[in-house]
Amino acid sequence: MQVYKKILVTIDCSPVDQAIIQHVTPLAIQNQAEVCLLHVIHAHTIDQRRTLREQTEVCLKDHCETLRAQNIQINSIIREGEPDEEIFKEIETGDYDLVAMATHGHKFFGDFLFGSVSESLKHKISIPLLLLKP
Repeated sequence: MQVYKKILVTIDCSPVDQAIIQHVTPLAIQNQAEVCLLHVIHAHTIDQRRTLREQTEVCLKDHCETLRAQNIQINSIIREGEPDEEIFKEIETGDYDLVAMATHGHKFFGDFLFGSVSESLKHKISIPLLLLKP
């Protein structure tokens, strides 16, 4: 039985990406699901945007190769803007069955300062949200 057909995995090109990708890989294989990797560039200057885009392209290429090696159908998306808003837009338009993301484990003060993408999403979306604390 195929529970998930299309899985959205949000990544931030940090070491926590590996944890969520390792967790989603067997789910995708078991369900023969398509995986979509999404990274949102949140830049404040043109130079920062350029640098982050270059880093993101390398990061996504590496993750896509890893998943393709497992015979997983994979694609990637780069968006720019506020992460929670852009992730929500992708969820609304992408026909996903599951959203998976790793958390950074901020506590109240960190969430207050930096916001929490997962906290914002869990109140907005109607599909399952898998949160993994690496």
